[in-house]
Amino acid sequence: MLAKLRSFWDEPGPADAPVRVWRDWLLLVGFTAAVVLEVLLRPGLPYRWFTGAVALVVLPTLLIRRTRPLLAVAFAFGACGIAPFVTGLDLGLNSFVFVLFLGYALTRWGSGRQAVLGAAIITAKLAVGWLAGHAGPDDTLAGFGILFAVTALGAAVRYRARFRLRELDQVKLLERERLARDLHDTVAHHVSAMIIRAQAGLATAPFNPDAATDALRLIEAEATRALTEMRGIVRVLRTDEPAELAPTPGLADLHGLAGAHRVGPAVDVAISGDIEDLPAPIGTAVFRLAQESVTNARRHARNATRIEVSVVADDAAVRLQVTDDGETAPPRAATSGGFGLLGMMERAGLLGGTCSAGPAPVRGWTVTAVLPRA
Repeated sequence: MLAKLRSFWDEPGPADAPVRVWRDWLLLVGFTAAVVLEVLLRPGLPYRWFTGAVALVVLPTLLIRRTRPLLAVAFAFGACGIAPFVTGLDLGLNSFVFVLFLGYALTRWGSGRQAVLGAAIITAKLAVGWLAGHAGPDDTLAGFGILFAVTALGAAVRYRARFRLRELDQVKLLERERLARDLHDTVAHHVSAMIIRAQAGLATAPFNPDAATDALRLIEAEATRALTEMRGIVRVLRTDEPAELAPTPGLADLHGLAGAHRVGPAVDVAISGDIEDLPAPIGTAVFRLAQESVTNARRHARNATRIEVSVVADDAAVRLQVTDDGETAPPRAATSGGFGLLGMMERAGLLGGTCSAGPAPVRGWTVTAVLPRA
């Protein structure tokens, strides 16, 4: 138990806390207007000008609630705890509801020790107000309940966001491994070709030196390709699991997507441009992206009748476009887990390209990927 408490105490705050966004200013302006209107128009408000001044002094803590959550809570709840000793009454301004945003931010964006210290400050403020007679037991219990719910919500959102980031990291690592496996298979093919050429050169060298020289030239070319693609394996940080030496798919296998399913939308595949001497990793990546996109369209395109797969290659790049004619819907996941598109973008990015997806101009969904030939 002590170890868990110590772990929570040492937990750092999220690293991606936004400093300030336009909603913060809108929130500040809105609550400032609410405070001013309540002070001016609410009948029977005791010490209205003093209460309004305290609220306006505390309001700017909304702007630092994510980057300095403990400071914001300490200042706001400290001021709200001290002010009743001047008036003898709890500050009865309804606009003080904005302090709930501070409680939420404390557990959403603060570190473990900031959350503990901030919760202690909030508890102390409520307890002192009750003991000093500034607030009744019912109001104090209600305040405890509301602030507990708000801070619990902040903690839940925080851990949900962390879990989501871990899922995204796992998807990226998995896509790197898949790409590395494809590259490994390509390198294995080149090495096998080099072995065969070397054996042929050794067999013909005694009676045909020219054939041995030709074999050496071919071995040099294969070695150059293998070295280039081996660097690709290192670049994407392949894991240590053994890879299968099965042939990897390429552009020639795209036509198989058209006959891969006997039910559902028909798949049309069109390949044009210069696909000669296309590096094997690029051809494999195009196939993987097209396969994922077609699977996505079959799963999620409502009332689709046709899926079009178009590949256009030139001297600089290969462009893939997969379009369906289903009903346009909100952004959909590329797989059941919701991370297929992320994996596609990761694979394209590792090869120096781009991948994007979105609704088509008229109807359906379009996935577009551009990969460099180099």
